[in-house]
Amino acid sequence: MANRAVIFKTVTLFLQITIPAIWEIITQAAPIQRLGNRATRYNVTNDIFAENAWYFRNALVRANYTDLKNDIHSTTEYLELFLENLLLNKGHKLLNRTMHINYVSNEKVDIESPKVDIQASKVDIESLCKEKLPNISAKSIGHILKIYEAYGSTNHFGRSDVIEKIKVKPATASKFIKLLLDNQIIKPVQGHGKGKYVFVI
Repeated sequence: MANRAVIFKTVTLFLQITIPAIWEIITQAAPIQRLGNRATRYNVTNDIFAENAWYFRNALVRANYTDLKNDIHSTTEYLELFLENLLLNKGHKLLNRTMHINYVSNEKVDIESPKVDIQASKVDIESLCKEKLPNISAKSIGHILKIYEAYGSTNHFGRSDVIEKIKVKPATASKFIKLLLDNQIIKPVQGHGKGKYVFVI
């Protein structure tokens, strides 16, 4: 409870600092180094914004969106998870699919299946692609979903995997990966050899 009190005490100052410059932060401009007064000072960087920009945007939406007709109420729950990771290094999983209005966790429903709600995740990926790449073709989205079905958000993949899954030439696979990287749909991972990536969702 003490930690939560600190979070709420600093959230107003935090948002005043970050929201006006959020685009600069996400694009890795000068990082925020310290936040708060001398007694409650935190050392923070912009890494969490770069890695979870879409989640942070959606968390702000959920914190402000209300639709009484459909019994939808604003909630700071997701913003709090983000802030706890930022300020207290809590390590919460920041998953966009949990912010869906009708999201239902299936973690306790089917303990024999290693797959997480892949359909909800596919909706996230498709929405992200359309947001980042408004002119993306249905065929390209299909390719992305096919790769996501195979590797999800936790398993890494490389160019050879893309070639195998969507049946394209090496040069096309490289361009495809670069397109996804440049638009923050996938991100590189370390410790598995050069040229390995995972989806951001």
